[in-house]
Amino acid sequence: MIILGIDPGLTCTGWGVVAKAGSRLSHVANGHIRTDAKASMAERLVELDAGLAAVIAAHHPDAGAVEEVFVNINPQSTLKLGQARGVAMLAVARAGLSVAEYPTKVIKKALVGTGGAEKAQVQAMLKVLLPGVTLAGEDAADALAVAITHANMIGSHR
Repeated sequence: MIILGIDPGLTCTGWGVVAKAGSRLSHVANGHIRTDAKASMAERLVELDAGLAAVIAAHHPDAGAVEEVFVNINPQSTLKLGQARGVAMLAVARAGLSVAEYPTKVIKKALVGTGGAEKAQVQAMLKVLLPGVTLAGEDAADALAVAITHANMIGSHR
């Protein structure tokens, strides 16, 4: 089974793809989609959608998972994040895939064992779980963590 994980963001959306065979996980790919900060909101959302469609077409995932929105102090930032997340969910669903959602604390707990883990701890655990992986950045690392969380939760979603 191929799983696509997405860490949504308007400026930078991370994506990560893992393969699950039995209890074994392997890294397929990871990266990020950056949008043009000078473009209109609608244009940026179209860029994000096109980028995710390309990732889906390239890797043919069987399922997708998206990190849930956390509430920022700035409501405007939260709204923008929510719009990017909506596009991410739509791109996955439009491809005919199921879409799971996980809160940040659940993702951190699934990888590190505690919901309060630091990003460095998550990235260190990714290197243990996916030996030899080269992370394309923090957003891509977060997306791989989402994909791994879903891979480990698949049995409980059915």
